[in-house]
Amino acid sequence: MTEPGREPKAPFGVAEVTGPSMYPTLRHGDQLLVRYGAGVKPGDVAVLRHPLQQDLLIVKRLVELRDGGWWVLGDNPGAEGDSRLFGTVPGELLLGRVLGRYRPRADGQRSLWALASWALSAVRPVLGDRSVSRRLRAR
Repeated sequence: MTEPGREPKAPFGVAEVTGPSMYPTLRHGDQLLVRYGAGVKPGDVAVLRHPLQQDLLIVKRLVELRDGGWWVLGDNPGAEGDSRLFGTVPGELLLGRVLGRYRPRADGQRSLWALASWALSAVRPVLGDRSVSRRLRAR
């Protein structure tokens, strides 16, 4: 997505999801439209630099702003690699807000019904989740 250690020059970019931490909202292989430097609020999905390995970019949901930065969680409670492991993420490591996702077509989708179903669901906005505070209390 961006070269490690460099901030993006364009206001928009593309990122690819790897791993299951944001399932079911995002799946492995999804392509994301990211708006760099966009304003964010709790519930938004964002691209951030990992606080312990800053050359690694991560996609997480912003839960709340705490002392020291953003508390972030993946949508998949069984996956690791969020603030439960590394704590808050400083604001300067927040790169941008995810606006939408594009889900590539699966290899087996050849029937007219499968193609129509894919076409209706392939491109979707990624909306902020208003229930993040409830999820945070449940963890």
